[in-house]
Amino acid sequence: MPNFEHPEYPEATLLHLESMVPCRESQVSSLLSIFGELPHVFVNCVECFTSRLLLEEILTQLQSLSSENKHGSHVPCDTFNDFVRLFKQEIITQDLQNQTVYIVLDKAEQLREMEANMLPGFLRLQEMTDRNVTVIFLSEIVWELFRPNTGCLEPFTLYFPDYSIGNLQKILSHYHPPEYSADFYAAYINILLGVFYTVCRDLKELRHLAALNFTKYCEPVVRGEANERDTRRLWKNIESHLKKAMQTVYLREISSSQWERIQQDDGEPGHLKGLSAHAHVELPYYSKFLLIAAYLASYNPARTDKRFFLKHHGKIKKTNFLKKHEKTSNHLLGPKPFPLDRLLAILYSIVDNKVAPTANIFSQITSLVTLQLLTLVGHDDQLDGPKYKCTVSLDFIRAIARTVNFDIIKYLYDFL
Repeated sequence: MPNFEHPEYPEATLLHLESMVPCRESQVSSLLSIFGELPHVFVNCVECFTSRLLLEEILTQLQSLSSENKHGSHVPCDTFNDFVRLFKQEIITQDLQNQTVYIVLDKAEQLREMEANMLPGFLRLQEMTDRNVTVIFLSEIVWELFRPNTGCLEPFTLYFPDYSIGNLQKILSHYHPPEYSADFYAAYINILLGVFYTVCRDLKELRHLAALNFTKYCEPVVRGEANERDTRRLWKNIESHLKKAMQTVYLREISSSQWERIQQDDGEPGHLKGLSAHAHVELPYYSKFLLIAAYLASYNPARTDKRFFLKHHGKIKKTNFLKKHEKTSNHLLGPKPFPLDRLLAILYSIVDNKVAPTANIFSQITSLVTLQLLTLVGHDDQLDGPKYKCTVSLDFIRAIARTVNFDIIKYLYDFL
């Protein structure tokens, strides 16, 4: 029996749905209570990265809803006004006047990068077309970061919370290899989550890490040195290996293929060739300086920026400077959040040649966040800009700084 019920759907359909989205009973039940049958189009806003591509893809998929036309023909559409007109025509052509049509937009945060009328237009699409249409936005960011400054129709929001450790244990254990027992793989997942759960809650990432490191976990069993129930020996074999994986693969210091080759070449756990020097990090030139600037902003008090980065600031005696401000190690306190404008100000100061604040610089900041070298810190004030934290270690940033001949120690307040 499925965990959720709905009179309009057969039991087999509900069971299939439950297998597709395990541990989401509450959210699925809410969606089932709202939605009926689903004539729908599904568009990924990353793939359709311009407004024209997005609107044309919706119209093309709308054509394919007809049983006579499984492959819709291309529909040119330049503006949102054209889209409204063509959408109304397609609803009539496909004989969908008496049904609710759903438009599902995945990675919907990309709408913020398109024309200003796209997001408000989709929110008012039912009103503008006078048709029974529902637009569903799928995103990993909260609505408050979507809302246009000019205001718009507020959508109904349904939050999917992070999976609990019990949820992740249940889901990941479901994908056990057929040649091993479910209990053996569940024990492995329990060990994996014990190492990674504090830093990673993303299901896809954890599935990837589980698949990547399972071979190492099985080594004592394969060699005949332990059986599947010898949890202590299996844990001893994999513990240091997983901790090293957290510092390398998870932070993308090396690629998954490099990690697999290292496992084949070096059988000793915890002693992995060439990883301690962080020499495998390959970042664009300005991304390295961005990361250096972010580290300085995270670990230097803002009041010290004038001393370190402003030319002709006048002489400041070190003894007086330290007496005025009692010195506590910022590295012991951990990284502090900093605003974007401070990051860019430090970047312009430490890079010799002039750096224009182009879209390329901002995209590199986004890439550093994606690589989890920076963390985007949320903020409640809508007028406030984004804030970040640098998450790398001192050894890591010193290795990065050496590749661009930058002496970072000279610019760190803790080392005055």
